[in-house]
Amino acid sequence: MKSLYLALTVAIATVSLTTTAKADTVQARCDVFPKGDDRAKSSGLCTFSQRQGNVGIQLKDGTRYDLTPVGNKPNTYRDQKGRSALRESGLGDRGQIYRLTSESIFVYWDAAPYDQQGSSTMSTSVKGTSAKGTSAKSSSMKGNSSVAAAQPLMGKPVSRLSDLVGARAGQAENTVIQRGYRFVKNAPASNAVYSYWIEGKTNNCVAALTKDGRYQSFVYTNAAKDCRK
Repeated sequence: MKSLYLALTVAIATVSLTTTAKADTVQARCDVFPKGDDRAKSSGLCTFSQRQGNVGIQLKDGTRYDLTPVGNKPNTYRDQKGRSALRESGLGDRGQIYRLTSESIFVYWDAAPYDQQGSSTMSTSVKGTSAKGTSAKSSSMKGNSSVAAAQPLMGKPVSRLSDLVGARAGQAENTVIQRGYRFVKNAPASNAVYSYWIEGKTNNCVAALTKDGRYQSFVYTNAAKDCRK
């Protein structure tokens, strides 16, 4: 009888722990910036977990960051190698920023423009991306080498429009146009709206996310899929 009771207790505890672990883990989008650089070296789906103050971030390529809180100091952590890390709230309710020794990780709760399963094209492009944002040619681009060399990484922030993040869309739209972007279409998404634009000099497709009347992000996306009317 005691053995049966013990087995039931262990089983219940296991189910409880599993449920808690799942509840504390979410899929997000992570942009990783080298320290002192305003261009992301990678951008893609990631998993974010937080349990009892401990933070775990795992990128699509398998790179993992485990952060442990330091004493009673708020937003202060140590990574798995004992190096200091800080959490900042510069993204508001859109996500969190983690400042590590050699890089910064911007975690966005909205994983767009990546789909839930990710993309083999995106992961290949990320692995071929240098710190300056140039990417290696993938096999899918061999048909047109001149276009392939200029095509940006899908999900890469648009540096020419980064200063407009947080601006009111109605007021800043003229600035987007003045900088050489041509409006294509709008696409509502739950409580937000995506607008798609063609970049004048390159013909690359740009997705602008607007929420609560303000621009939340500008990223490159799939021209064939998103910039067709």
